[in-house]
Amino acid sequence: MSGPDAESAGARPALAGAPGASLVVRDVLVRAVVVPFRRPLATRVGHFARWPLLLIDVTTEQGITGRSYLAPYLASAAAGLRTVLHELAEGLRGQPAAPGQAFTGARGWFALAGYQGLALAAVAGLDIALWDALAQAAGLPLARLLGGTLEPVPAYNSNGLGLIPPAAVADEALELLAEGGFTALKVRVGRDRAADDIEAVRRVRAAVGDEVTLVADYNQGLTLGDALERCRALDAEGLTWIEEPLRYDDLDGHARVARDVSTPVMLGENFYGPRAMHEAIRGAGVRPGHARPDADRRGHRLAAGRRRCRRGRPAHVLASVSRGQRAPDAGHPDPALAGMAGLGRPGAR
Repeated sequence: MSGPDAESAGARPALAGAPGASLVVRDVLVRAVVVPFRRPLATRVGHFARWPLLLIDVTTEQGITGRSYLAPYLASAAAGLRTVLHELAEGLRGQPAAPGQAFTGARGWFALAGYQGLALAAVAGLDIALWDALAQAAGLPLARLLGGTLEPVPAYNSNGLGLIPPAAVADEALELLAEGGFTALKVRVGRDRAADDIEAVRRVRAAVGDEVTLVADYNQGLTLGDALERCRALDAEGLTWIEEPLRYDDLDGHARVARDVSTPVMLGENFYGPRAMHEAIRGAGVRPGHARPDADRRGHRLAAGRRRCRRGRPAHVLASVSRGQRAPDAGHPDPALAGMAGLGRPGAR
């Protein structure tokens, strides 16, 4: 990622000659579903008992279906996304299943609808499905198709430990560890009293032991003054990072918090594409290893760089963006495909 224009059309070589390049899109099916949570999740910015999802199927004339999903938090956002997806799908029918070409085709739409929010999220959902179709056509895991390798990825379980009473967190923490053999957990913080957050973190640590990695997430719920005070108070608790204490786009505020506290400050799951990450690194001093973007907001190139074999993987990974984009043996004989993916050194073996 060389600058804010790294995702321009010129940075995306055509897929000519690459595996699956002959696939032609027949149709795009978007289905809205709502999934109830086994553990309703209370955060600083809202209480979530159900999760709206959009399931996206890109069917091809060759009988291969690429699949993806978007998780937009709010039912109203899901409805808006569905409208955008239907509109963008009109331009895909009858076209090659080429992610770079699809992104380029959406750039004119971006000029009118904006380059963040629902617009880029919708394109990211289609991008993931197109890459899935190409990987199936090649008979390879997507990481291998992009020139990467399959390797274990450390993951944490974030399906619980919301803003529940501190007395309840220990039992829930042990349940979360047991669900999939996890060795890391996320603890939500942002209770009315900072002392209750500290108690919750300490109770989790006492229950799971020193070998388990703990991270904390304020879910964008604090003002700068509160963030400075509360994050300093958590510095002594051995957390691996504190995530998004401020609104996701308050880069200056996050930089200030990062300067004033010892625990690393993590943000990035709300970055909309590599342009936003570049601005965070350049303008606010965010280190690449302390950024954690989500596939469904990244848009084209960054999404491809970090999208490993998705099936069977927990949703949240600890690996940093820099690691995801620079696998040491990520060579691929097709430099165009490797360059489009932004993964490894094109042509390196």
